[in-house]
Amino acid sequence: MPAEVSWILEASFQPGREKDFRILVDEMVAATRANEPGTLNYEWSTSPEGGVCHIFERYVDSAAVMIHLATFGQKYASRFLAVL
Repeated sequence: MPAEVSWILEASFQPGREKDFRILVDEMVAATRANEPGTLNYEWSTSPEGGVCHIFERYVDSAAVMIHLATFGQKYASRFLAVL
């Protein structure tokens, strides 16, 4: 039986970049839901005071993770890292 894979991240985004971050996250969530059926959970939230995001992701197996990471690397990594 394949083992599920999950992680929890906490990251800070740069001052003044919260709007950019939210736009990017909305795009990433929509693409993941539409194109990655191996994703079980893909949840993001920001702290009430702003500046910090919490990310919980869970996948059916490591193959699903590799698909997600390839897409992230190709389409989103540079933008994601620019706002954090």
